[in-house]
Amino acid sequence: MILDTHTEQQELVEVLTDVDTGFVIILYNDDVNTFDHVITCLIKYCKHTPEQAEQCAMLVHFKGKCAVKSGSETELVPICSALTDKGLSAVLEEA
Repeated sequence: MILDTHTEQQELVEVLTDVDTGFVIILYNDDVNTFDHVITCLIKYCKHTPEQAEQCAMLVHFKGKCAVKSGSETELVPICSALTDKGLSAVLEEA
């Protein structure tokens, strides 16, 4: 019997990805960024639809913060970094 180690490794990665989803990116309000800039960043980096991005931007503006993306730490670190690199106030938190 020949073992397919690639398939076994892929299945293990999928299981680990499913388990490690306890993180969230929180976007905070600031007095610097425009709605358009925030919306554009959410669409580009968080893969939001324009409607989702606009709703999150409104929540950030009126509530002071909004959870904009959830998932694994591995998945979210580069997204959070991209948002902060674009001047947004974003942090990664354990959910």
